[in-house]
Amino acid sequence: MFHDIPQPILERMKFLEEIDARDRTDGTDRLERLRQVPPETGRFIALLAASAPPGQWVEIGTSAGYSALWLSLACRLMGRRLTTFEVLPEKVRIAQETFAMTSVADVVDLTEGDAREHLAHVSDIAFCFLDAEKEYYAECYDLIVPRLVPGGLFVADNAISHADDMRAMLDRAETDERVDSVVVPIGTGDLVCRKL
Repeated sequence: MFHDIPQPILERMKFLEEIDARDRTDGTDRLERLRQVPPETGRFIALLAASAPPGQWVEIGTSAGYSALWLSLACRLMGRRLTTFEVLPEKVRIAQETFAMTSVADVVDLTEGDAREHLAHVSDIAFCFLDAEKEYYAECYDLIVPRLVPGGLFVADNAISHADDMRAMLDRAETDERVDSVVVPIGTGDLVCRKL
């Protein structure tokens, strides 16, 4: 999966990494920033997704499509599709460009809008990656966990860097008897939950 990443994907990843690094250092407003995961987190979520049981794959918070590119590698490997949700029109435009330039539209479906309005119609989720506004994390957790298949994975980014903002969800996951959970210190920290 990582040994033969297509050149267009590598080039787009590098381009987005450069924009993200610039945005983090020049004080770009947090809503306008790409706010993407670091490469090591991208690899991590791709590995997790590739080990998920059969079912739907969902991403909440597309941004420019960087993490979806990592997940597209697992999609191709496993014969799956990813549905990714983005609420900001400007980021949707950039993500559309990302997916067109990298030819991943056959495995990635981009939906513009608030994922919370769509998730009620999604079932049998095998893998979910959440990287969006932190104040919505607890609500997204409550929408996703009941829809996970046995063995399904829910991964939420920023579990260390934004632990205070995510406290309600982190505490809920720790005591939720429907899942086993752990915070993994990779990138900005990822909460990983596995449905029992």
